[in-house]
Amino acid sequence: MKKKVTVLTGAGISAESGIKTFRDADGLWEGHDVMEVATPEGFVKNPELVLDFYNQRRKQLFKVLPNKAHEALVTLESHYDVSVITQNVDDLHERAGSSHIIHLHGELLKVRSSQNESLILDWKNDLVLGDLCENGHQLRPHIVWFGEDVPLLTNAAEIVSTSDMVIIIGTSMQVYPAAGLINYAPYGIPIYFVDPKPTIRESDFNNLTVISETAVNGVPNLISTLIDRGFYK
Repeated sequence: MKKKVTVLTGAGISAESGIKTFRDADGLWEGHDVMEVATPEGFVKNPELVLDFYNQRRKQLFKVLPNKAHEALVTLESHYDVSVITQNVDDLHERAGSSHIIHLHGELLKVRSSQNESLILDWKNDLVLGDLCENGHQLRPHIVWFGEDVPLLTNAAEIVSTSDMVIIIGTSMQVYPAAGLINYAPYGIPIYFVDPKPTIRESDFNNLTVISETAVNGVPNLISTLIDRGFYK
């Protein structure tokens, strides 16, 4: 039986494919205050602005490609049982070829009913006012906004809790509740943290290795080492 590796990914891995993140601009996301475009209140106040914002993000997806870090994680699947738990709403892990992906914060290429969060549709075009679900309610981006529950969090925590190894890539480890997932890792398993500006230290967790590199540089090298030498340093 293959050992189980859980990979937690954040904005850093997508940024290297050209997807911008709001945290790079002092809380401004593409010129917008995140409270205007990433909260239920913002959607109620100005739905057209919110829909247009995500329409632009969706269009951007078709102009970018998975990078070497995404591809390396696919290679890892040939040797280990790999689950990717991502905070990212893009489809770059899917396009690279990863098999098991959980999107904690939703997906840009899906929309849902504004009244029934379980009524979810695939969506690749612009979403505008007047686009309704089958029950006559306005469709909204399938994104977990600030202040909303993270429905897949329990599932993600269970996956982390049964891992033989955890790899963390391109996340600040400061956005909760996603950042708390590391606390579900079994004590003593190998944990690798790949980020050019690491926010945690090796002394913060048992058996943690910090790799202070970008995802594109650090992840392929780490994966190569894991395949060649196995789990432990």
